[in-house]
Amino acid sequence: MRADRKQVAADAGKLAQEADPESGVYLVPAFVGLGAPWWDAHARGALYGLTRNSGPSDFTRAALESVAYQTHDLLSAMRKDWKGARDTVLRVDGGMVASDWTMQFLSDILDVPVDRPTILETTALGAAWLAGWKAGVWPDMKRFSKRWALDRQFNSSMDLALRKRKLAGWREAVERTLSR
Repeated sequence: MRADRKQVAADAGKLAQEADPESGVYLVPAFVGLGAPWWDAHARGALYGLTRNSGPSDFTRAALESVAYQTHDLLSAMRKDWKGARDTVLRVDGGMVASDWTMQFLSDILDVPVDRPTILETTALGAAWLAGWKAGVWPDMKRFSKRWALDRQFNSSMDLALRKRKLAGWREAVERTLSR
């Protein structure tokens, strides 16, 4: 029996919340290398900061946090290349966005608002719209986009010093993972 993706994501957030926030466990998910902005095809996934007290909640937290850190890396690269990325509101979708804890951490690390839609699988909805639009049964893109609705906005509440410390730990873990 397949678990409900929304429930699995919510459970992961609850488990991550149980971890010691000061554990310093980082997952660098370079399972097939690291993409932008690191571009190292030979890097491999690694867990850093493990102690004998590390357990499932620490691993879960590290996995969820790694998504925020990778998003931070990409947003930082975008901001270097494009001035329009300064005033960012991130719109998210997919199963993972059901986790309030993960979305709050994402907003905290990025220091930008994160908007979660009422329909979590908007990528699938977009693909369906493309097919329906081509077949002439869906409205034009502008009218279709008006159907997007906000479920919840997450706003950063993390202290700047804590954000900097967590990002420094992430960068150290990534540097240790790079093959260069």
